[in-house]
Amino acid sequence: MKNMVSCGNRGHNSEMTPLSRSNEFNRLMNYFWNYLDVPNTATENAGEWEPHFQVAETKDAVTVTAELPGVDENDLDLQISSDGYLTVAGEKKNMSEISDKDAYFSEITYGTFKRTLPLPWDLDYENAVAHYNNGILTISVPKSPDKKQKFKKINIQKQSKSN
Repeated sequence: MKNMVSCGNRGHNSEMTPLSRSNEFNRLMNYFWNYLDVPNTATENAGEWEPHFQVAETKDAVTVTAELPGVDENDLDLQISSDGYLTVAGEKKNMSEISDKDAYFSEITYGTFKRTLPLPWDLDYENAVAHYNNGILTISVPKSPDKKQKFKKINIQKQSKSN
């Protein structure tokens, strides 16, 4: 458990910043979320390969980008729930004929993965689209028309002094 919340720059005396604390907390929460969601595989794959994600917001949509090098698009499964949870599951297969006994050195990991990300915006899930190119998965979910109209800019007026 201690390793799950240590600073990402292991071996260096680096200071924990609010951003690094947030990243570590997110990793910890993903570990537990997926542990509960995927029985039997979470403990087997602890410390194994896990894709990296980025969630960004524009005026019109939320875009989720995942780095999935070595994963065939046919080995991916995407689902989005009506309550705003995006699940990306898949498998990175070992295509090599080298057995563990023949390998001299390898840092390449293989196996299944499943990540569930909460999307905190009101989105139009019916019109979500996904593109996959060169190991990069991009999912774009447009904001609902209601969401676009929820906010109104309030102008600040200078208050006049009265005595």
